Amino acid sequence: MEAVLTGFGSLAVVVALGYGLGRLGILGTGADHVLSRLTFYAATPALMFLTVAGARVSDIFSAGALANIVAVAVAALLYALVARVLLRRRGAEVTLGALSASYVNAGNLGIPILVFATGSAAAIAPILLLQLLVMVPIGFAVLDVQTGRHGISVGQVLLTPVRNPLVIGVALGLLFSVTGWRLPDPVLAPIEMLGHMAVPTMLIAFGLSLHGAPLPGTGRERGPLWAAVGIKTVVAPAVAYLLAREALGLSGTELLATVIVAALPTAQNVFVYAMRYGRAVPLARDAVLLSTLVCIPVVVALAGVLA
Repeated sequence: MEAVLTGFGSLAVVVALGYGLGRLGILGTGADHVLSRLTFYAATPALMFLTVAGARVSDIFSAGALANIVAVAVAALLYALVARVLLRRRGAEVTLGALSASYVNAGNLGIPILVFATGSAAAIAPILLLQLLVMVPIGFAVLDVQTGRHGISVGQVLLTPVRNPLVIGVALGLLFSVTGWRLPDPVLAPIEMLGHMAVPTMLIAFGLSLHGAPLPGTGRERGPLWAAVGIKTVVAPAVAYLLAREALGLSGTELLATVIVAALPTAQNVFVYAMRYGRAVPLARDAVLLSTLVCIPVVVALAGVLA
């Protein structure tokens, strides 16, 4: 427990540092976007490559991955049911709300949280692939029909995962894990340097983004917002826990990693998708921020109980 609290304490300190830098204006405007792009295109792909390449394939595509996939499906379907039956929502608002309740922040926040809680980010790889290879194409197709827009071609949808640096890092890591290949030290050393900078840079960028962020939950869409956040941070990890522990017999670090992945907050990608289609923008924006704030104590509690 002490190690877990130390890890999350370190995480909080670095996030607070980022917030302080943003409040003082030391890094200038837009620094959070610059650091986020740096981690997205360079540091995080390096970290994912190192993590996946150094893990066994059976550890990556494990029973925990199955539990997380089921939890994602349950979260999305449950929100759609609640939104249509109880909240009387229709169309793209339901789709974007379902994504807010199920699409996890696997990159910017998921990786550092997993590293601090379990010592490895390997458990994030399957859910990352699921989201980019399955959820995004299906989500875009449904939103195109619901909004009557056809600005995104089938080719663009299919090429989206291929162009994603995180997918490339995971795919190359899988290749090296399966084949047993190893990079020569002169090539491996700079990749390790990039990988080591991923977590602190992500956290500083996240702290920077909190400065000046609007207070979530103050708009008219409180019902859909709290439904999405509640399903994302409470229902999804509960489903993952019950399935992983009771049905699949997981325990220890594997169980902890599975439940933490399910409890991760809504990804910022959902806000980007909402902006792109011009629907449910306040819901997506507030779900990202509010689920992030709620996620931290939830994950700390999970780590304390399951570690």
